[in-house]
Amino acid sequence: MTAPRLVVGISGASGAIYGVRLLQRARALGAETHLVVTPSGVLNAHHELDMDRAALDALADRSYAPGDIGACVASGSFDTAAMVVAPCSMKTLAAVAHGFGDNLLTRAADVTLKERRRLILLVRETPFNLAHLRNMTAVTEMGGIVFPPLPAFYNKPASIDELVDDTVERVLALAGIARAAPKAWQGLRA
Repeated sequence: MTAPRLVVGISGASGAIYGVRLLQRARALGAETHLVVTPSGVLNAHHELDMDRAALDALADRSYAPGDIGACVASGSFDTAAMVVAPCSMKTLAAVAHGFGDNLLTRAADVTLKERRRLILLVRETPFNLAHLRNMTAVTEMGGIVFPPLPAFYNKPASIDELVDDTVERVLALAGIARAAPKAWQGLRA
């Protein structure tokens, strides 16, 4: 049995921890990961996590420069289970919503949509303006999944790490990665 392939994009929104944890957990679950990080994504990872591009690249099975439009993830013939952009900036969202594949991350997202595979965007910006909302609607109408990393509090998380891990587990399950185990709501107990 071959490992499922997961394309991961990290763009320039705050929340680089989501992409990092996603890569770590996907590896633990046996997924083959392919990473594209934008320059702004590297800047945020450095600022928020003290990580550079080399440290990010080390988390993936393969990594690609954003300008490498000839990379395998730019083609629909490269079969993948899903693509996740974590975090997804509003610039990246707009590019995906309008089919503007000007770098490898947005090209891979466009390919994911055209091949009718799962594209999950962890959009990170609030409050939303009308352009943001329209772009989210456009991506949803094209088959993408807009997944703002909004925490669930019903599991009574004790730390930010638990909030992040819960979101990552939900995203991996949504991406179809076997053995991902998000905590399920157990219902109210009387």
